Amino acid sequence: MKWLAVTPSILASAFERPTTKDFVWSCWGPSIDIGPIHTVCYNFIFFLLTIVFVTFILLFVLAFRSPKIVPGKFQLFMETGVDFVRQQIVMQMIGPEGLAYLAFLSTLFFFIFLGNILEVVPFISFPLNSRIAFPLVMAVISWITYNTIGIKRHGFLGYMKMVMFPPGAPALMYILLAPIEFISVILVRPLTLTVRLFANMVAGHFLLAVFFLGSIALFSGFPYVLGAVSFGMGTALIGFEIFVAALQAFIFAVLTGSYIAGAMASEH
Repeated sequence: MKWLAVTPSILASAFERPTTKDFVWSCWGPSIDIGPIHTVCYNFIFFLLTIVFVTFILLFVLAFRSPKIVPGKFQLFMETGVDFVRQQIVMQMIGPEGLAYLAFLSTLFFFIFLGNILEVVPFISFPLNSRIAFPLVMAVISWITYNTIGIKRHGFLGYMKMVMFPPGAPALMYILLAPIEFISVILVRPLTLTVRLFANMVAGHFLLAVFFLGSIALFSGFPYVLGAVSFGMGTALIGFEIFVAALQAFIFAVLTGSYIAGAMASEH
């Protein structure tokens, strides 16, 4: 039973608190300097982006390159995912007219989910969307999409009128309502889309890091049992983070769908 005596000392380690340095990665190979503060190179983050991109392409190519009337398990699994987006996002938020945007909203949902789920993948344990550039780019694409749809359908002036002067309000209210609506619809939406996804994934990363790093530090002496408790809570949080990964992908796609629906409507 000697191993019972030596295990705590082997596992014992000083607690290294997670910091913002966890989000900074060095270059793998050569780099290119652009300006005084920006360096472009292939690093761990680009490696994660490569994983997500390749996985995304393989999922759809392998599932639908030769679709069968009676689908196999993998084709059925992917069809279920796409049908979920169709029924719960497109049809619920936009209606039948929104089927033209099924591919776009499915891309958002699956890409965000794949980037998020890396948080719980062993030896990676880092969500792609905890780097703000990725949520920001997708939010900007969403912003361009729904504004383009609104302008194309109503014309620029008609779309601005619909955004800033929603029907039903007293005339004097438009003095305050028009700038508020412009700021919230045109300026704030991409910011809220970005921050919501980014902040949730950063929080999840820090939460798991605290519990698992704390478990290592507590596996010594009397607090040994506390280390086991911390490890158990961290393990339970993995399941919660899987739920959050799917939920945040769903919320981002749902909000984008609702913005498209608002831009397509004659009035709202």
